Amino acid sequence: MLVIDRTQELGIRRAAEEAYPNECCGFLIGAVANGVRTVTRIQESANERSDSLRNRFLIGPREMLRTERELQEGESVLGFFHSHPDAPARPSEYDRSHAWPWYSYLIVAVRQGRSEELTNWRLQEDRSGFTLEQMEVRNEATGPSELA
Repeated sequence: MLVIDRTQELGIRRAAEEAYPNECCGFLIGAVANGVRTVTRIQESANERSDSLRNRFLIGPREMLRTERELQEGESVLGFFHSHPDAPARPSEYDRSHAWPWYSYLIVAVRQGRSEELTNWRLQEDRSGFTLEQMEVRNEATGPSELA
């Protein structure tokens, strides 16, 4: 299960609406305890795709490395968020072929510039497809949110 707080959810939705009609993307950072992944902060990333910004995203290797190096003690990259402009909040075949098992993939649908459905997925170990992962949005803060 993935736990985020309402402020983080709103930050992801805002990033998705601001990026529209292109995809936004970013990191879900937090900790895992007793099988529960708790997001303590979100960090927006530039979509580094040079083409297909409307239906593809890329977090470049330098951004991945920088984020990994800046993690605080006890923090991990739990997964990633991105938007699907004018498309369902379901992983695409492109998402599947570029995803890694273990990570959570939070997707927000954005239609006509307004965020709608928000879903969370995990890639199966054999990489054959995604499984919908339970997600809880809490009203209280789980940690600071960063959108940079």
